Amino acid sequence: MADQNTGPILVPVLGDQLTRTLASLRGRTKDDSVILMMEVWDEATYVKHHKQKIVLIFSAMRHFAQELRDAGWTVDYTRLTDKDNAGSFTGEVARAAERHNPRAIHIVEAGEWRVQQAIEEWPDKFDCKVEILPDDRFVCSIAEFGDWAADRKTLRMENFYQEMRKKTGLLMDDGKPAGGQWNYDKDNRAPPKDGMSAPARPKPEPDEITREAMDLVEAEFPDHFGDLGRFQWPVTRDEAETAADAFFAERLPDFGTYQDAMVHGQDDLFHSMLSTSINLGLLDPMELCRRAEDAYRNGDAPLNAVEGFIRQLIGWREYVRGFYWHHMPDLESANALNAQRGLPEFYWTGETDMRCLADCIRSTRENAHAHHIQRLMVLGNFALLAGIKPREVQDWFLVVYADAYEWVELPNVAAMILYADGGKLASKPYAASANYINKMSDYCKDCAYSASKKTGDGACPFNSLYWHFMDRHRDRLESNHRIGRIYANWDRMGEDKQQDYLDTADAFLRTLTPAKSGWAGD
Repeated sequence: MADQNTGPILVPVLGDQLTRTLASLRGRTKDDSVILMMEVWDEATYVKHHKQKIVLIFSAMRHFAQELRDAGWTVDYTRLTDKDNAGSFTGEVARAAERHNPRAIHIVEAGEWRVQQAIEEWPDKFDCKVEILPDDRFVCSIAEFGDWAADRKTLRMENFYQEMRKKTGLLMDDGKPAGGQWNYDKDNRAPPKDGMSAPARPKPEPDEITREAMDLVEAEFPDHFGDLGRFQWPVTRDEAETAADAFFAERLPDFGTYQDAMVHGQDDLFHSMLSTSINLGLLDPMELCRRAEDAYRNGDAPLNAVEGFIRQLIGWREYVRGFYWHHMPDLESANALNAQRGLPEFYWTGETDMRCLADCIRSTRENAHAHHIQRLMVLGNFALLAGIKPREVQDWFLVVYADAYEWVELPNVAAMILYADGGKLASKPYAASANYINKMSDYCKDCAYSASKKTGDGACPFNSLYWHFMDRHRDRLESNHRIGRIYANWDRMGEDKQQDYLDTADAFLRTLTPAKSGWAGD
């Protein structure tokens, strides 16, 4: 063990920990600490992340490092292209330890399983004390979630969410939920109005630091998925706060009502578009929740919108994080429905006559973003119905979205979208025919396929794929109280009509070309 009186405290700050009040920074003195920030090859390439995602993280890291320096901190920043870059967090910490001879290393626990496994090996690798601190930017700690989940047969988000409401006091009146209900989701399912659009969100122009990151990505990752031409994500706290201000002032009132709506070419609608900033650490989720609650209390936004927004943050976001840590590493390989089909090539190219999928993939390529219903009920629904291998779908979602980190992506995809965990998270598969997409979007009216046609040429593939899925998983799903009654409808069709559905689905599935682009990496 090194002399405990030599060297500073070394404080590694990871790319999704860009928070000035981070636990490892609180209580530190500027003359006795070195903050270490690292761009490493392992993180940029373990899957071939969307170009915008890499630019976002590297630019935000570089801006954060400059802010810390301006505030008087000593920051040791290693860039991806530094000649001696070790390529991994552990390697870079080892090099920094040689430079600074720290008496201790203080780091906040990682958000992702594989990174945390590496960090937990550091006490045996480094000749100084290593302290791993809980990430208290979340309302519910990993240990607290484990305690909540320990004796439960089912882990339902709604039960967890109510506990978080009580814990935080958000939207609580004398110990009861505001308005008399915990959940106003039934008021948040309105289809889009004809010609509906929403106020444009602030889209900051790339500054010099961001342009340098863009040049780096184009030079080092030319074969990665995605376009950079429309990169307009906040990369600093100030930019993120400007984006939050605009959401609360202009889009929150209609956010709830239309949060499930989809409109061709309208990529943002009334969504907050703050998830990238939240997941980087630029914005505090609890601060946002309090602002939303204030909007309700002051009469500036209806309860259904505010409750829906708060539920996404202290309900769903916190829940999937706890679920992730509670079920790793098994969740990564879960495949309860034995899905074995390869990911279709059109997930990368967008070249499909299905207008809904083409538009969602276009937005994904151009913006590194699609909103939650596009992800769940279009892109995810198709993968579920077609029986796409969970690992390939998981890798795709992790690659293509700027807000995707494994802790939030994996439970959403493996458990929520694909039902690959066998129902530990969701009480039923979120399978739907063309009727849902036709109701909640304008995609179907100009599509090459007909949403109203069930089988045969020109029928929307979602219709036959839905019944193909239900038929092949009948043994598992018929006993599900939320979905089992569907089989009575199937049985009433008769064998000829059933076979027509199955034949139509099989014919379509034979047209799918497996992905060969390799954008997901090895």
